[in-house]
Amino acid sequence: MLDVALRPETPEDVPLLRELYVSTRAEEMAAVPWDADGKDAFLRMQFELQTTHYQRAYPDAAFQIVAVEGRPAGRLYVHRGEKDIHILDVSLLPPYRRRGIGTALLRALLDEARGSGRSVSLYVERHNAASCLYERLGFRPVADDGVYLRLEWRRTMSAELTIPDAAHTTHAASARKASNRVAGTAGA
Repeated sequence: MLDVALRPETPEDVPLLRELYVSTRAEEMAAVPWDADGKDAFLRMQFELQTTHYQRAYPDAAFQIVAVEGRPAGRLYVHRGEKDIHILDVSLLPPYRRRGIGTALLRALLDEARGSGRSVSLYVERHNAASCLYERLGFRPVADDGVYLRLEWRRTMSAELTIPDAAHTTHAASARKASNRVAGTAGA
């Protein structure tokens, strides 16, 4: 069983967050014919713009670091509204991907939404590999702007499409525990 915890982001996390952001764009950048300095400058600018946007558009969101076994492994940004829990970003460093951690974090948010009668929404690039995960968890497309799909989960839209397994139970309980510990600091 992995120990997954959430903690509030701090200014000291910026190097980690930049590394994480770069890792999420690696495949895309591999196809661009720029030199390393050009790619680095572009990614720094994009990281700063994204960070500024999230902080200004969602000042009361929970900006959290995902820690696995005590080590920073990713980020989870969530805005909890009255009727909707909006996932701004969930991303993990490459060594932590495909280990059930993201699934556990998402299931904990779905459990929170289920308990509070809210929906859960997020935007995803059309060809993002995580789209299959979102679909498996019961998210459905509700809007399409050409590049991004807005996906939504509602209790009535997804009639428990997945059966919990031992890994889900273990990871979800850990993620739920972490989410509950931090939720008080996020104003949720």
